[in-house]
Amino acid sequence: MWFLINSPGNATVHIQSIDNFEWLSKYNTFFKNGNSDPRYTSEMIYLLFYLPEIFPSLNKIVVFDHDVVVQQDLSGLWNANLKGNVIGAVGTCQEGKTPFHRIDAFINFSDPLIGQSFDVNSCTWAFGVNLFDLQQWRTHNLTAVYHKYSQMGSKKPLWNWNVARMPLGWLIFYNKTELLDRRWHILGLGHNSGVDRNEIDQAAVIHYDGIRKPCAISRRSSKSKTVLNSACIVDKSGRTLIA
Repeated sequence: MWFLINSPGNATVHIQSIDNFEWLSKYNTFFKNGNSDPRYTSEMIYLLFYLPEIFPSLNKIVVFDHDVVVQQDLSGLWNANLKGNVIGAVGTCQEGKTPFHRIDAFINFSDPLIGQSFDVNSCTWAFGVNLFDLQQWRTHNLTAVYHKYSQMGSKKPLWNWNVARMPLGWLIFYNKTELLDRRWHILGLGHNSGVDRNEIDQAAVIHYDGIRKPCAISRRSSKSKTVLNSACIVDKSGRTLIA
C-alpha cells in the first residue's frame, strides 16, 4: 500500500511473502516456546535469524525494524567496516548510565553453560538498525547456533520468551558484533523522554521502540506533526493506513 502512494524513485522494490518460504515449515519447532501469545511465537519475529536463507544471493544487508524513521543518507552505514564481524549495531551501554543494559539483566547466568560461555559483564546492543555480513554469517553457520540456543531455551528458563529475540541475538552474535557510531541509530523514543533533542536531530535513524508510536499520538498535537508526517503511513486525505 505504501508504494502505491509514495514513489520509490530509482529504488528496486522486492516484496516477499512468508508463504513463499516453504523451507520454513521444517523449522516450526523453533517457534514453539510454551507461550500461547502470537506476539511471541510468530515466525515473523524470528525471521531475522534466517537472513542467509531468505536472501541466498546477497552478501550484505541492512535490516530495519518497522518503527524507525530514516532521516539521512545511509551509504556510510552500508560501507561501515565490520572488521570480520557478522553484525554492526549500536551499543546500549553508556558510561555513567545504569548497568541495566548488561547481558545478565536478560539472560540467566546461573545456567552452567551460559555462565561458562559468556561474560556476565558484557553489554547489550540495539536491534532496529543492523548491518549484517551474510558471508561471515554463513561461514560461522550461525543459523544452526540459533537453533541450538532456541532448543536450550525451550527446555529451561534461560530468558524471558516475551523478549526472546533480543537474548537470542546477543548469544548468537556474541563476539561477532562491531559497535557502530551512535548517530546511526538513536533509540528510546516512545518511552524515554530523556533522549537529547540534538541527538534526535543529528541521527541518521531514530527508533520509536517504546509503546508511544507516532501514529498512536493525536494528530492534532502540533509538537508531533513533523514526526507523524514522516513516520506514519497515510493516504492522501491524511488517514492513517498502518500504525
